[in-house]
Amino acid sequence: MSLLTTRGPGPGDAPGRGFRVMRDIPTVVWIVLAIVAALTHRYIPMPRWLLIHLFLLGAATHAILVWSQYFSYALLRTRATVLERRREDIRLILANGGAALVLFGVPLQLTPVVIVGALALIGAVAWHAGILVRRVRASLPGRFGGTVRYYIFGAALLALGATVGVLVVLGVGGGDPGIGLAHAIINVLGWVGFAVAGTVVTLWPTVLRTKAAEGAARGATRALPLLLIGVVVAAIGASLTSVTVAGTIMLAAGGASYLAGIIVIAVSLVWAARQAPPTSFAAMSMGAAIVWWAGALAAVIIGMIVALAHGDVTTAAHRVVHGAVPYLAAGFVVQVLLGALSYLIPVVLGGGPRAVKAGNEQFDRYAAARVAIVNASLLVYVLPVSSLTLVVVSILYLVAAAAFVPIMFAAMRAQRRAKAEPGTAPRAPRAEPDDSATARIESGKRAGQGVAGLLAVVLAVAVCAAISPVPIASPPSGAAANAQPDAPVQTVQVSAADMRFSPASVEVPVGTRLIVELTNTDDVQVHDLVFANGVTSSRLAPGESKTIDVGIITADVDGWCSIVGHRQMGMTFTVIATGAPAADDAPAPHHPADGSATPTVDLMQPFSDEFTPYPAALSPLPQAAGPVTHQQTLVVRDTEVEVAPGVTQTLWTFADTAPGPTLHGRVGDTFEITLKNDASLGHSIDFHAGALAPNEPMRTIAPGEELTYTFTATKAGIWMYHCSTMPMTAHLANGMYGAVVIEPDDLPAVDRSYVLVQSEYYLGIGEAGTFTGGSVDVDKIAAGTPDIVTFNGAAAQYDAYPLPARVGERVRVWVLDAGIERATSFHVIGGQFDSVWFEGAYLLNQSASTGSQALALAPAQGGFVELEFSEAGSYPFVSHYMVDAERGAHGLFEVTD
Repeated sequence: MSLLTTRGPGPGDAPGRGFRVMRDIPTVVWIVLAIVAALTHRYIPMPRWLLIHLFLLGAATHAILVWSQYFSYALLRTRATVLERRREDIRLILANGGAALVLFGVPLQLTPVVIVGALALIGAVAWHAGILVRRVRASLPGRFGGTVRYYIFGAALLALGATVGVLVVLGVGGGDPGIGLAHAIINVLGWVGFAVAGTVVTLWPTVLRTKAAEGAARGATRALPLLLIGVVVAAIGASLTSVTVAGTIMLAAGGASYLAGIIVIAVSLVWAARQAPPTSFAAMSMGAAIVWWAGALAAVIIGMIVALAHGDVTTAAHRVVHGAVPYLAAGFVVQVLLGALSYLIPVVLGGGPRAVKAGNEQFDRYAAARVAIVNASLLVYVLPVSSLTLVVVSILYLVAAAAFVPIMFAAMRAQRRAKAEPGTAPRAPRAEPDDSATARIESGKRAGQGVAGLLAVVLAVAVCAAISPVPIASPPSGAAANAQPDAPVQTVQVSAADMRFSPASVEVPVGTRLIVELTNTDDVQVHDLVFANGVTSSRLAPGESKTIDVGIITADVDGWCSIVGHRQMGMTFTVIATGAPAADDAPAPHHPADGSATPTVDLMQPFSDEFTPYPAALSPLPQAAGPVTHQQTLVVRDTEVEVAPGVTQTLWTFADTAPGPTLHGRVGDTFEITLKNDASLGHSIDFHAGALAPNEPMRTIAPGEELTYTFTATKAGIWMYHCSTMPMTAHLANGMYGAVVIEPDDLPAVDRSYVLVQSEYYLGIGEAGTFTGGSVDVDKIAAGTPDIVTFNGAAAQYDAYPLPARVGERVRVWVLDAGIERATSFHVIGGQFDSVWFEGAYLLNQSASTGSQALALAPAQGGFVELEFSEAGSYPFVSHYMVDAERGAHGLFEVTD
């Protein structure tokens, strides 16, 4: 038997038998918070980062601090005093409080909070390491006492990794992804990896109820320097991967050294497993975790080698960050944590063999099925499957992993009941021999559960594949159709994020077939990759991948993201043909404003029968005793809208109109706006009428997500709201804007009130070669050449549908210039303004002797004018930038007696 089997911690050992709040509660709390984050990821900032760090920084860190103390007492044959237990509780409070501050501060970009939290965590871990060093020096260690050094080195690495993480938050290195990669390596392979390596040497044979291998202690001693060198070299290399090939070589070499250390330790683990194969949940979960630990690292090393072979060092960093870390977290850390706790919790709660056995039986409920579902679900993520499949297997993984929480509480209740039963049960007998009937029955049950779990995942994948099939690779087209089967093949990995392809270019010898493995590593944005030779990828949601067969390369080929505005922001990709002069023999990409083929807009034509004018009238606010809360849901959709007579565009709309609905209230009112994204791209919303930090409420949300934006109107005015997702020009020019009217407290009543929002459209050509169904042309935006300028989203609509008024009525016209770049000079032909209110102040206030002829507004400015019509007739209103009036910024007041 191993050391911990023959001599487990006694009643006086820390952390001691029975329940202790600071030892037992935080890990469960962090796990529950991680489950909540997984379920609510659509509604929280940085969900991927938060989910990983809730497990690593929260649950895993607390568990390491607790159980490394536990094992150090057992391995060094010492006991804890009451004072030491109290100090340990203080360290745990400090560490968990620091982790909570970091997890709160990073998503909300509260840098001071993050720094304070990191310092608290570093201080607690450094204190912990100091205690272990002093304990090692003061004790006479047993056979495995040297493994305590793993905990000490791991603590030192966490202090280093947390420091690097703070540097990332502070923006040191200009956002270089290599710095963040170094932070992940130090913390995952260092802090967590060292704790696991030092523990499994003794815990693994204990869980299997067998003795440790004779060379287990020597193997642990030999593996320590390999692991330490691996982490240090890999972290240094990671920080250099974006600028030098040497960094990628160091990253691969460090990974190889670390993997060698794992293999040295694994020799004794495999020997123990051969003596007593894993049958409990604890053993199966820990065993699977170790496989993921080594397997993910091996995949990273292979990825580095492939990247080096293709001279692509930047992609190597992205492959590690967006590929290996989630598998190390979900496959390695989660499983080893749940497996270890499933064995340790019953042992530490104690109560005698019968009570411990009762707890173990609960933890082993559906063990094989749970382990099979978790690992099969992770394997599906490696495959090129649809988004629907990934969502379903994520749910299966979450259910199987989260089952630990209710099972844990059931085990604790069962153990308490067993303790309370009278009498002392004899020590639990050993398991029957392998050839016994009982062993065969139990083995059959485990096998059946494992097969059932595996079939559940396979069935889910099959159903999702039938609903949403995904081809393994893009079918060849264009140049790819002429690919020769014996042509050499070059494969490159390309990531899409932050409006860039990485790498942005690749050199390919002439006559070589190019395969691009594209991965969207962005957090929210949808991307694709279109080549000038006609080959395209489908649109990829964040996290999705696609293999693109570009074909035989004979000349330079340009590529770009076809999502509106992304190409103009620099999202381009170039295939450089080597071995022959560059040639531009590929067909030019379709340009929506191609010279002679450009259609025209005839504002003299009638609108279609289906057209409905935008409601310009602003209803008076009802009387209220105090501030009012206004609740509104704005659903974003791709909507085909008639923007001029006979001209339609596919706009991105708030609540199906452009502009979106006009919101109306008084100073002091609160607005609770729910934004739901049912469109094809990521969108956001920015209210100028509210003053609050933009980080959270103005974030971009992906299709299918929603957020709630709450603000209190503290200042009067006509305020703009709009989408702030990049490129902002394209989103505003494609319909994503609206007005919020906040009335001053002393605003006098009028007979009629209207809201006019000026904007411009840069029309795109649809599939039929006309403006019908097109979408915003970003090249026209860059050239500053709008096709039409509108009031309330449709050119000349109020010529066809005039705004009514009566002689002698007082009419107030709120005007907002939504841009994107055209100013306005609002004028009513035949009318004179006696009140002019510009950006929160009166320029003229109902004067009988003076007047105003125009209200001048720059983009995102607003105000109102008031006038009375002295006789009946048709009074045109225009932007006195006459070129814009001729583009559609005009309408009529129809005044009657």
